[in-house]
Amino acid sequence: MTEQKLRPVLIVEDDPALQKQLRWSFDKFEALTAGDRESALNQLHRHSPAVVTMDLGLPPAADSVSEGFQLLEQILASAPETKVIVLTGQNDQANALRAIALGAYDFFAKPFDPELLTLTIDRAFRLFDLQQENRRLRSLQHPAALAGLLTRDGEMLRTCRTIEKVANTNATVLLLGESGTGKEVLARGLHEASSRKAERFVAINCAAIPENLLESELFGYEKGAFTGAAKTTPGKIETASGGTLMLDEIGDLPHSLQSKLLRFLQERVIERIGGRQEIPVDVRIVCATHQDLKTLIKDGKFREDLYYRLAEIVVTIPPLRARAGDPALLAHAFMNRFAAEQNRVNLTLADDAIRAIEAHPWPGNVRELENCIKRAVIMAEGTQITRDDIGLSESTDDTNGFIDLRQVRDDAERTAIVTALGRTDGNLAKAAEILGISRPTLYDIMHRLGLR
Repeated sequence: MTEQKLRPVLIVEDDPALQKQLRWSFDKFEALTAGDRESALNQLHRHSPAVVTMDLGLPPAADSVSEGFQLLEQILASAPETKVIVLTGQNDQANALRAIALGAYDFFAKPFDPELLTLTIDRAFRLFDLQQENRRLRSLQHPAALAGLLTRDGEMLRTCRTIEKVANTNATVLLLGESGTGKEVLARGLHEASSRKAERFVAINCAAIPENLLESELFGYEKGAFTGAAKTTPGKIETASGGTLMLDEIGDLPHSLQSKLLRFLQERVIERIGGRQEIPVDVRIVCATHQDLKTLIKDGKFREDLYYRLAEIVVTIPPLRARAGDPALLAHAFMNRFAAEQNRVNLTLADDAIRAIEAHPWPGNVRELENCIKRAVIMAEGTQITRDDIGLSESTDDTNGFIDLRQVRDDAERTAIVTALGRTDGNLAKAAEILGISRPTLYDIMHRLGLR
């Protein structure tokens, strides 16, 4: 039978005797201690305790409450769900109320009743757990519009968060990224996360339609406007009214249509070809391109004023080769999907196939990977998809499939420390605070990595 792990409570107290008393009183918790603001923040970053008890009078200004209030603000800024219980003097009601106003969970006057304080901590834990469970249930009831997008890469996750943030605005969004990176997936996710999701999502590829037809596709036409116009037909812009219109490959929009699109974006009205009536249209515009629009502007192929109308929010999507861990993650997901479709549920990816997938630059990005795995599922003869089935060269690195975890950790620590020192202009104390470690620990790591 395994012993149940005690939940951590952080005690911030500079008086050793009182600190010892609190540790003794909290025998049902894992009592973490800190005597000043810096060590308290280190403990907070290292252990993420749900509950903190703290004295307001902390060194180096123990006779003042400035350090205590600064620590309280830092705790609630970095971990707003943390329940902070402030310990104050008997005649310190004003500071107690100020602490509650800043976001503290509760306060106790010294000397305190240990049993009553323990009950309050129990109650704080229960509230913390209820809030976590409530958040989990809400996420199940209202899944994110981008929940189907698979990634573990930090940059791609930030891209998804940006899409979610701008979804409920009417800002025009410009998606930049190589072909196959998922621009339409993100555009649809933007639509699904917006208040327009009950209306239509309409997409048109500006590069796939001949120039002489594109204008009628976008703006529509009146009956008799040209030979073959047998009836009045609304265009894509009008069809998407109330919803979202995606203009894919906007960099290929003919120069002759750019001024007409600019007028629509400025006035939000259109005129069908052959018509004279202005038709108001309420539509959210999302554009996408793999081209460098600023280069096209310099070359005179794209209007600068149109660019600034389209680029109210610019979202750059990283290529698959830059998304650490995603090629293998997506390969497994595609294999499972296509294997189920082909009734080959026992298929797995061999190690040499995974190494080849991780080493390949994927110029066609996610679309290329998807097609590659689909072909491999069909062609694989046994229960494993091998490198030969995928049709890629195996990795030429010398790791033999093994990852040197120590080297990865050293590289990550070196990057983090150099970044922190750069942010703090070489101040080791502030760098240690940013990193969530003590100064002696920072010295030891720098010495091990050969950093001066």
